[in-house]
Amino acid sequence: MTERKPPGTSWETWIDEQIRVAREQGAFDNLPGAGKPLPDLDQEYDLAVWVKQLVHREQLSILPPSLELLRKVEKELAAIDKLHDEATVRRRVAALNAEIAKVNATVIEGPPTRLSTLDVDKVVARWRRTRPANSRGSSPASQPPQSDAKL
Repeated sequence: MTERKPPGTSWETWIDEQIRVAREQGAFDNLPGAGKPLPDLDQEYDLAVWVKQLVHREQLSILPPSLELLRKVEKELAAIDKLHDEATVRRRVAALNAEIAKVNATVIEGPPTRLSTLDVDKVVARWRRTRPANSRGSSPASQPPQSDAKL
């Protein structure tokens, strides 16, 4: 099907011939959804429906960078609670802080960022508080936090 249209042949004839050959070779046999109704046929026509489906299917973000950063920080902080060692927690917070600093310094579109870098020690203290009681004494770095300040 990669051949070029021969000169003197109309587009319609050439395309019809390609479809006929493909049908004879079975290219259209057993296609997914064959014999089933078209999805979303009863929904109101939306010109941008394919964009919405793409964003949903690929889990793309169309948020401005500052709001996307807020979402990412929330997800990372939730994920940090499930980590098993303090060194990994500190690395993840350092990576977040680098990203926060970059966005704060470079983003000029969308709403301004309202995030400052995270206090690594406060995040680690919160992480320690969420650890099960049997794993608190497993590391010398697992001392109770000095302050209960919020993040």
